[in-house]
Amino acid sequence: MAIVILAQNMAVLGRQWHVGDAGVSLVISSLGIGRLLVLYVAGDLSDKYGRKLFVRIGIVTYVAFFIGIIFSRSMVEAYFFGILAGMANSFLDSGTYPALMELFPKNQASANIMIKAFASVGELILPIFVASLEHFHLWYGWSFIFCGVAMTLNFLMVQNRTFPKMLVAPKVKRRKPSEKREPGSAKITPRQLFLGIVLTIFGYISMATFYLVSQWLTQYGMSVGLDMTHARMLVSIYSVGSIVGVVTTAILVSRLIKPVWFMLFDTIFSFVALLTVILIPTDSIMNVASFVIGCTAAGGVMQIGLTLMSDIFPSAKGRITGIYYTASGLASFTIPVFTAFISKTSITNIMWFDVAIAGVGILCSLAVLLSFKKGVSGLPKSLTSSSEIKQSLSTEPKLDVQQDSL
Repeated sequence: MAIVILAQNMAVLGRQWHVGDAGVSLVISSLGIGRLLVLYVAGDLSDKYGRKLFVRIGIVTYVAFFIGIIFSRSMVEAYFFGILAGMANSFLDSGTYPALMELFPKNQASANIMIKAFASVGELILPIFVASLEHFHLWYGWSFIFCGVAMTLNFLMVQNRTFPKMLVAPKVKRRKPSEKREPGSAKITPRQLFLGIVLTIFGYISMATFYLVSQWLTQYGMSVGLDMTHARMLVSIYSVGSIVGVVTTAILVSRLIKPVWFMLFDTIFSFVALLTVILIPTDSIMNVASFVIGCTAAGGVMQIGLTLMSDIFPSAKGRITGIYYTASGLASFTIPVFTAFISKTSITNIMWFDVAIAGVGILCSLAVLLSFKKGVSGLPKSLTSSSEIKQSLSTEPKLDVQQDSL
């Protein structure tokens, strides 16, 4: 909500802070800084103090952002509240994703993807709400108050709810100096470490792929000859595609296709769609490609990567969430810097940059798939067997002491 609501109110906020669009964009980038500041630490503490606490902290911090922004009178003040919004997002990530995986151990991938589904619906509804306020000449701040009230209601509803029991690895009995160390104890295997690194990189890549599209698709459409209306429609088609993709992913991953294969298919289709947008920039082709990019790049593939990484280290879901989304937060902060330089040459080069990023995503997906097919020590066998994915998610992951050493 935070990024969308700032972007939709860019003109009026710029006047309030006495800056132009570039100044408002700088405030939006502060959310990435806020995410990076606390995400890893919040994920680690979530494993120790519980998911519910960090969900509540995230809600309170978000409410402070929504109220603070409408009372801020300078870019410095707004930047501070933007950092709060990024921190709030990190707190919620460290609580919600692990809690859903623990609440639905048989359908962890589908549970995670549902967060993306609600985010996509919000991306579709909130701009309409903001546009309605503008059309009827109502105060822009009502959109911020609406979000703050919605978060407050969530806080009250969560307050008396019991969260699922956390999956915590058994404590390791400390050995005496005279005792011999058991082979492989308190260690992760090289293949687990390799997969952890590759999936962390994928967290960056998956975020960067659809972040570039959502920010630059309109400008690219105009650069190839589309008028403003059609160029903006590309983003709307992309948003609808993301909603369809989330629903499709949730159904297919839980019943038909394994997450490792789904991740590969998504990255390949994203790559092909992005390449098609550049090579055949006609109106009809771009409409179809925008929908496909929304379905694949923004349809839950990032959550699939998180689920796979959590399966590798099931006893540290909060910490894993922190690591994974720290990488995605780094993407949201660094990608605008890269594109700022690339845009000085041409918008088309930004799209080529996105194609290159999607290509790296394919390599990451292939590496994960090959490692899973070979079998990874400590992973549930069902994830590497040939049985259907529904059967593979029917058993909770076995907790292994060696997986806690991450």
